[in-house]
Amino acid sequence: NHSLQVEIENHETRINQVCQVGQDLIDEGHPQSEEFKALIEDLLRRWQELKDAIEARNQRLKLSEIAQQYYFDAAEAEAWMSEQELYMMAEDRAKDELGAQNMMKKHQTLENNVEDYADVVRQLGEQSRRLIEEEHPECDQIAVRQSQVDKLYAGLKDLAGERRGKLEEVFKLYTLHREIDDLLQWIHEKSLVAGSNEPGQDYEHVSFLKEQFKEFARDTESLGSERVASANEICDNLIALDHSDSAAIAEWKDNVNEAWADLLELIDTRTQLLQASWELHKFYYECKDTLERIYEKQNYIPEDLGRDAQSVAALQRKHANFEHDLITLGTQVEAIQTESVRLQAGYAGNKAADIQAKENEVLEAWRNLHIEVETRRFKLADASDYYRFMLMAHDLQLWMDDIIRQMNTQEKPRDVSGVELLMNNHQSLKAEIDAREENFAICINLGRDLLNRKHYRQEEVREKLIQLTLERLDMTDMWKERWEHLQLILEVYQFARDAAVAEAWLVGQEQYFLNQDLGDTLDAVETLIKKHEAFEKAAATQEERFAALEKPTTFEIKDRQRKQEEEYRKAHPEEVAQAKEQRRRAYIVEFLPPEPPKPEPEPVVEEVAPAVSAEAPDDTDRAGATNGDQEAAAQQEAGSPRSVEAEPSRRQRQEPRQDKPRRSGRSSQEPASPRGAKPAAASAELPHVEGVLTRKQEKDGDKKASNRSWDKLYAVLHGPSMSCYKDQKHAKSDPNTRIHHEAAMDLQGASCVVAMDYNKRPFVFRLKLYTGSEYLFQSKDAAERDLWIGKVNSVTGSEGASLPQRS
Repeated sequence: NHSLQVEIENHETRINQVCQVGQDLIDEGHPQSEEFKALIEDLLRRWQELKDAIEARNQRLKLSEIAQQYYFDAAEAEAWMSEQELYMMAEDRAKDELGAQNMMKKHQTLENNVEDYADVVRQLGEQSRRLIEEEHPECDQIAVRQSQVDKLYAGLKDLAGERRGKLEEVFKLYTLHREIDDLLQWIHEKSLVAGSNEPGQDYEHVSFLKEQFKEFARDTESLGSERVASANEICDNLIALDHSDSAAIAEWKDNVNEAWADLLELIDTRTQLLQASWELHKFYYECKDTLERIYEKQNYIPEDLGRDAQSVAALQRKHANFEHDLITLGTQVEAIQTESVRLQAGYAGNKAADIQAKENEVLEAWRNLHIEVETRRFKLADASDYYRFMLMAHDLQLWMDDIIRQMNTQEKPRDVSGVELLMNNHQSLKAEIDAREENFAICINLGRDLLNRKHYRQEEVREKLIQLTLERLDMTDMWKERWEHLQLILEVYQFARDAAVAEAWLVGQEQYFLNQDLGDTLDAVETLIKKHEAFEKAAATQEERFAALEKPTTFEIKDRQRKQEEEYRKAHPEEVAQAKEQRRRAYIVEFLPPEPPKPEPEPVVEEVAPAVSAEAPDDTDRAGATNGDQEAAAQQEAGSPRSVEAEPSRRQRQEPRQDKPRRSGRSSQEPASPRGAKPAAASAELPHVEGVLTRKQEKDGDKKASNRSWDKLYAVLHGPSMSCYKDQKHAKSDPNTRIHHEAAMDLQGASCVVAMDYNKRPFVFRLKLYTGSEYLFQSKDAAERDLWIGKVNSVTGSEGASLPQRS
């Protein structure tokens, strides 16, 4: 069309020339001017029609060009989208997560291109709408073609979305698979730690392992719960979205949950194992620590018993504080016993034997510590009593020295009033001596108790008692001699006074006798007679005084007795010295050391030496009785009040006394004189039995006992009393310290029968005391049970009722 238009434009000059030639001819008046004019008009008309036709064709060609351009663009768009559809419809699948990620990136690029291609499709749409609005000749075909392009683009976008979804599923599947593998690997690594069987080497090591595993378990459960929950949630979401690999995902989920459950079970098992190992090593550690503390306490117990009463009191306070400190240690020992019982219930074999051995080692050390502490307390008590006794004896000796000094330093009297004053002073000394009698009794009784307890310094106590008693005897004798001397001096001064008065009376009457006046008158004679009668009456009254002066005085009598005694002493010096020695010995015989005991045959097992025996009075009591009798006789001879030493001896004879038990296999009595043989025989006939029993207190008086647990103890029955000790060692070494510091049980009015109503333990018998208290005792067999019942009933029967009661 362009070449045709160029050709027409080239002919336009020719046409114009032809028309100009014709117009020139017309203008020149060519004869054919009309024809020429018609031809020119016809040529111009045809030329115009040609130009209009060319213009119209040109317009049609432009419209066709626009349509064809649209068709071309639409065809290119369709071809591009068709090519993209081929990519979108590909069924290839990545082999791993990295491939899926690359395909996702590639697909994202394609999707971006598709999104960017939306501008081309939009331009095509705008162009088609414009052509349709301009009523293009091919508007219908353009509209159809545009709808095809839009539909193809929409389908491409749908394919892109589907392809993206499939790629995302694959990517999520591989991502989940990687997370599942990582989680399973993590669980496997944690399972290796949780499956360890290392119990720990000692308490510190197992404590470290326990804390470390506790932190491990806490972190593992916290992190693992989150990771497993996240994996389960992803699996559930993928399965809920109908993932193409739902079966594999469900299998992975089950594997993870099963592995996680196994790991939790391993953690729980490991925790229990470490807890059990920790408890066992903790028990061993506490046993070791307790033993170290017990040995430390044992080493802390000093041997020093003090140098005086103040130092002993300080040591006693220190020891009391030491015993108070042992309360916490005792609580720790009780905790070890409780823990040992609990651990032995969970272990068997060598472990249980080790636990029992550790417990026994601690209990043995604890018992030894208690024995040493009690021994220390008794030693300090003995030392305190010793120093108290020595202090009291020293004070009494100083006081006696002062009394003797006062009696020796008294000035000589000059008259009766001086003698009476001295006698009053001497009586005040007697009152002071009598006031000190109680102090003497306390001191002597304390010394006697120290001797009876076999004090470790008993020889010094014995020496001090003898010295104190002899000095007291000397002081008493001196007071008596001084009193007799004052009485004699009083009598002498009274005689001198009476003699002086009589002599003065006689001298006063000499003038009467020398008077030669016989009276000059009757009245004078009568007066003289009356005076003489009065003199005779006065002389008669003085006759008794002169007769009293003629009697021998006590001084003269004593002087004659003294001379006789001196003659007797000269004639029999040994008898006098022996009598004096016997008199002094009578006062100190109870303090003299006992004679060595005679060996006796060993008793049978059931009749071993009692822990608490009903002994007859020992040598001390008999000596006290002899002392009291001899002293009473001596004091009656001297005419002075009795000394107080006889009273304690008499009280000892009248009141039953609890003596310390002796060692097994020996007689419980001290070596006795023939006078003491009969009580000793009576003591040997008392019912006696001892042995190991297990005891439970049912009632304490009228109410239930607070502690009703069974205690293994060593029981000793002797006479009407029964004592319970911690073991045989305590029963022999310290019979006054019973279990739980309780008193001996008085069996008077008690009853003992087989406990038929108690079936939890065999060989049990019941003991009911008269106070209402009730005990159950378990023996090793029926024979031993019947033996105990028989012994108890022999005490509580009519024969036992007549025996003396003991506390």
